[in-house]
Amino acid sequence: MRRFIRPAIVTLVLLILLALPVTAVLARSYFLSPTWQPAQEQPIAFPHTTHFQSAGLDCEYCHRNVSDGDYAGMPALELCMDCHQTIVTGSAELETLISHFEDGEPVNWERVHQQPDHVHFVHASHINYGFDCAECHGDMQTEIDFAEQVRDLRMGDCIDCHREYGAPTDCSVCHY
Repeated sequence: MRRFIRPAIVTLVLLILLALPVTAVLARSYFLSPTWQPAQEQPIAFPHTTHFQSAGLDCEYCHRNVSDGDYAGMPALELCMDCHQTIVTGSAELETLISHFEDGEPVNWERVHQQPDHVHFVHASHINYGFDCAECHGDMQTEIDFAEQVRDLRMGDCIDCHREYGAPTDCSVCHY
């Protein structure tokens, strides 16, 4: 009987040791809300409301991958400069943009909406279902100048939304 107990104990200890990192990752994603993290300062303070209200741009004009890709994408500097070669405000922010463009140096934007690495969020499926960007990003057309995380984005928030809209809730939908 001893020869069965010893391997069983070793197996149990190994399972516990393997389960600890997985448990830590899951606990972090469940208990630590990304909204508790302060928004990082961006290299250029981009006023969304100005671009919506003054220029009449919509989300997809700048975030071109949002309806057919996993990520919404960030605009290329060339897209910004299409307008800003003629629209000049003399602001320090615009000077920074022009400097990046002229030097061929990309703007290294800080990620605003944080999700754990083991989560795969597909923008296209949500946009094509009919969700408005404001559902998760807030009203950037009239209320929010600078990108900030306005929704919880922990697993419970996503599951509640999936249940509300009849979307699948099995693990493989978001975790793979």
